[in-house]
Amino acid sequence: MYSRVEHPAGGYKKLFETVEELSSPITAHVKGRIPIWLKGSLLRCGPGLFEVGSEPFYHLFDGQALLHKFDFKEGHVTYYRRFFSYFKGVEVTDNALVNVYPVGEDFYACTETNFITRIDPENLETIKKVDVSKYISVNGVTAHPHIENDGTVFNIGNCFGKNFSLAYNIVRIPPLKADKKDPITKCEVVVQFPCSDRFKPSYVHSFGLTPNYIVFVETPVKINLLKFLSSWSLWGANYMDCFESNENMGVWMHVADKKKGKYLNIKYRTSPFNLFHHINTYEDNGFLVVDLCTWKGYEFVYNYLYLANLRENWEEVKKNAQKAPQPEVRRYVLPLNIEKADTGKNLITLPNTTATAILRSDDTIWLEPEVIFSGPRQAFEFPQINYTKYSGKLYTYAYGLGLNHFVPDRLCKMNVKTKETWVWQETDAYPSEPIFVSQPDGLEEDDGVILSIVISPGSGPKPAYLLILSAKDMSEVARAEVDINIPVTFHGLFKKA
Repeated sequence: MYSRVEHPAGGYKKLFETVEELSSPITAHVKGRIPIWLKGSLLRCGPGLFEVGSEPFYHLFDGQALLHKFDFKEGHVTYYRRFFSYFKGVEVTDNALVNVYPVGEDFYACTETNFITRIDPENLETIKKVDVSKYISVNGVTAHPHIENDGTVFNIGNCFGKNFSLAYNIVRIPPLKADKKDPITKCEVVVQFPCSDRFKPSYVHSFGLTPNYIVFVETPVKINLLKFLSSWSLWGANYMDCFESNENMGVWMHVADKKKGKYLNIKYRTSPFNLFHHINTYEDNGFLVVDLCTWKGYEFVYNYLYLANLRENWEEVKKNAQKAPQPEVRRYVLPLNIEKADTGKNLITLPNTTATAILRSDDTIWLEPEVIFSGPRQAFEFPQINYTKYSGKLYTYAYGLGLNHFVPDRLCKMNVKTKETWVWQETDAYPSEPIFVSQPDGLEEDDGVILSIVISPGSGPKPAYLLILSAKDMSEVARAEVDINIPVTFHGLFKKA
């Protein structure tokens, strides 16, 4: 799973170059054979404009949002992209460059504020901007909602509670009903998690969901709300000034009963890490198994994602990454049934994990993880699973983007039970988040393909392509090449036709 490739030519800098939108879709040149059953659209979000006139953006998350689409039809592929029309005069950013998700029959692009942008998945037009805080008490919601198979959407956001104390609300948007009324107008708060600090919420990027429980991991990366609410310029240039670290809190994990909407007052504690992405969470005989892509320590990883850092020459990129928090894939196991008599003991009785949970005399439960993958400055990030069938359930496989000193240079598959790994990698090729698409009649968890946008500035005649891999062994099935560069994308989805 390690990258054994160096990048002295610096081809990764192409990920952070401004591009133009397209006036109409272009045809991709297909090598190999696209599976006949693969029909639909891959939608992806990311920054596409890195300066306005002579004014550069400074941080990876400041570039203006560009929406990308690869369409698959009868073995042919087209590529299209458009900038979001920008809404002027907004105090809080609505730059929806992080992800796309469905609500009812609609699709929304989002970042991490209270604004989400409804888009037309056919022509990529911006339809309208929606302020979620008009319907529900949240200051923002994450770009990683959970979507259940009936269309119910769960998300988390921080909010001001009573007396201006802070909390985190879990929001539920119901599926589309017969009345065809916009489900967002019917959203509700189902449970509230307390905040470790009355005035400073933690940065929250994703959360865990199982059929019966909601898991929220509260990290020491804090948002200074006074700065947050006053610092948004139109371009969000001061976004990074809003973050600070609490060097003493470690990590607090919280659990709520999803069906009863009740917070379980169990004090799970562990040593500090940053967290962006949950891989999966599931229930197992009275325990919650929580698999996470962590970055060790309390310093904020985003401090290392300034564009100037990412565009450095390879030796400098490596030097910067040495100083940053180190990545590790971890499994935490949270016991749900606590007996006071067990003080001092490891409460975990599951046979196949080395994770521990020790009940302390102050009623906290100290968690130590099982490490699933760890390599110096080598991350398994942007994780994906066979979500429709295995989200919230016992699972075996995770797919991830391999970051080598923050440079995305491989795609990985991991068996989370045996720790066996498979890797796709090519010299001078820089992929993006792997999206799993299941085969329509697939029976096994990994029956399907992986889709990833790859840029290859140095190696061939075409600067970018959509890569299709077998989800079984990560071997190449096909690629659809385009004649233009594609900048970095963060997240997205496959919309089946």
